[in-house]
Amino acid sequence: MRITTEIVEYAANLSRIELDGAETEKLKAELSAILDYMEILNQLDTENIEPLSHIFAVNNVTRADAAEESYPAGILSANAPNCEFAVPKTIEEL
Repeated sequence: MRITTEIVEYAANLSRIELDGAETEKLKAELSAILDYMEILNQLDTENIEPLSHIFAVNNVTRADAAEESYPAGILSANAPNCEFAVPKTIEEL
């Protein structure tokens, strides 16, 4: 597939970028080079190659979800300008 000026202009329009004539021609050449390289890669024999999702082993790096003791409320609110926690009443009592 050859990259045409119309394809570059269409992609630029979708990307919401403005290209002048020189930028359009430069991008056309760069995209064509990418597709040419992809064609070289398509010629490789990958018959017995297992697909990868990642090139490195993916491990969960989060900590275990365990209940822990919390800080006392006085320490947490020591730097607060107002230590009264008030929520306005939203439901009327019967």
